[in-house]
Amino acid sequence: MTTPATDAPAEHPPTRTSVDVESEAFAVAIAVALVTAIVGGFLFAGTNPPIWGGISLGVAAAGSILIAGVIVAYVGYWRSRTVDGQQWRLELKSWKFIVDATTVAFVHAVLAVLAAIAVFLLLQRSFQGLTLDPPFTTVALALVTALAAYWIYLSVSSITTPKMSSLLVLFMTFGTLTAMATSSDPKWWEYHFSQLGTFGDRSSSLFNLTLIIAGFFVTTFALYLQRDLQVLVDRRVLLNPKAPRFVSVTFVVMGVMLACVGIFPLTVSVLLHNVSASGMAVTFLVLLFSSPRVLKGLPGRFFLVSAGFAVALIFGALLFEPIGYYNLTAFELVAFAIIFAWIAIFIRYISALTEQTAYRAEARA
Repeated sequence: MTTPATDAPAEHPPTRTSVDVESEAFAVAIAVALVTAIVGGFLFAGTNPPIWGGISLGVAAAGSILIAGVIVAYVGYWRSRTVDGQQWRLELKSWKFIVDATTVAFVHAVLAVLAAIAVFLLLQRSFQGLTLDPPFTTVALALVTALAAYWIYLSVSSITTPKMSSLLVLFMTFGTLTAMATSSDPKWWEYHFSQLGTFGDRSSSLFNLTLIIAGFFVTTFALYLQRDLQVLVDRRVLLNPKAPRFVSVTFVVMGVMLACVGIFPLTVSVLLHNVSASGMAVTFLVLLFSSPRVLKGLPGRFFLVSAGFAVALIFGALLFEPIGYYNLTAFELVAFAIIFAWIAIFIRYISALTEQTAYRAEARA
């Protein structure tokens, strides 16, 4: 999500600064630590929990980070509407703000949870058989949750489109790798990528939830990309006046299709699952191949990069069929990497052009 620069003065002057946000984040972290310490004190009283597994430090930290992270993200996102550079959030309609804030909150919270799980699993492997006493466990739980809350509050208070694209890639990568590593079927890769969501266990639930949240995440790009692209159209950088709406619609469709892949795993409906997966791929190809006409005005090197991505996608498909170099799972991983890499590059190009034209307008003024 970005802060599209405009040539007109801001309608909403900043009432809070980044220093205020930093102070609030610290205060929120302290409050979260105190609440978590109280809960942890009752939870671990009279026990000697392990680092991970069952009633443990790691599992409790994952739960507390998820709950506190969502709440902190909502609060931080709402309060940062009057921070310098973020006043555009005041102009959002209520339903758009709610959808946007919900997506941002869950992505940040789940990312923090996945990071915590990875750390505690690694510690458990490193200190096998170690048990902890209640005071240490309570303090550690409070500290870990407070650090996550501090990061989340600061991050949601200064959202930009490039940051969101990076978070999207991290979210999809961590969520998918975690589902792969914890899958109940170690031979899932012999079938196809969607096999991860068919086992009906925690691993499958994580995989499907990752796709659903990521799908909503992609749809949120539509609103902010449309704003950025409209700025570039108004500044006559983009020559096609229909570009903002066209790109916005394609991102909404891709996001909905991606979410439906998780909503309809193969065990629910093979037809709806396959239609959703192929629909996302087709929508991406439409955007990719139409970009020279729709996005006319962008630097030529961007279209060269896009052509390279198209060639890579076609070559990857040929390696699967008819060459048969790798199986369907490998092709799906390649296609996933290509699609989200192109999205990240596209967003960064648009953001860079928006900032560049804003600097030039200021220089002329």
